[in-house]
Amino acid sequence: MTSHPHVVVLDYGSGNLRSAERAVARTGASVVVTADYHAALEADGLVVPGVGAFESCMQGLRSVKGDELIGRRLAGNRPVLGICVGMQILFDRGLEHGRGTQGCGEWPGSVERLHADVLPHMGWNTVDVADGSALFAGVEQERFYFVHTYAARSWDLEVHEPFKKPAVHWTTHESDRFVSAVENGPLWATQFHPEKSGDAGARLLANWVGTLQM
Repeated sequence: MTSHPHVVVLDYGSGNLRSAERAVARTGASVVVTADYHAALEADGLVVPGVGAFESCMQGLRSVKGDELIGRRLAGNRPVLGICVGMQILFDRGLEHGRGTQGCGEWPGSVERLHADVLPHMGWNTVDVADGSALFAGVEQERFYFVHTYAARSWDLEVHEPFKKPAVHWTTHESDRFVSAVENGPLWATQFHPEKSGDAGARLLANWVGTLQM
């Protein structure tokens, strides 16, 4: 693989596309924002951003066959990074305003409203980083920028030998605890916005891009 991996930021009508593009490009990667299925399938890395409602994000994702694209990449052990709602849609379903929406189903479980008095959870917060994290290497004690009302409040995926157990990272808002990042084989994701998280977010993205060169 070349020293400058090629990354696609998937354009499906949701997400801070240009912010994500600029942030990933600062790592030295070659970055393109596109909805082109084959370009996204063949890229060294795929970033799936997302903002807004789970249901509308899934509608947009399906409109460009993004759910199929993610599945095909993962079947071929090709890296995917989900950000914010781009992480949420990886779970089985989202529950918003009494409505359930089917997600990509890469991970079991539901995305639901946080149990907190002050919502959205907006601003800087720390992450309880699991031991041996590659994603958080060098930024284990740093703060990251969150903007969300919904999250996965449990982790239900059971992995047995010889498969590697996912690294699951947690954050607490008020008294509620939620999944704030996951490293699961080629599928990594963050509930926070690394592209808005300053030097810590830049280091985290560089850690992900670094895996594309292995």
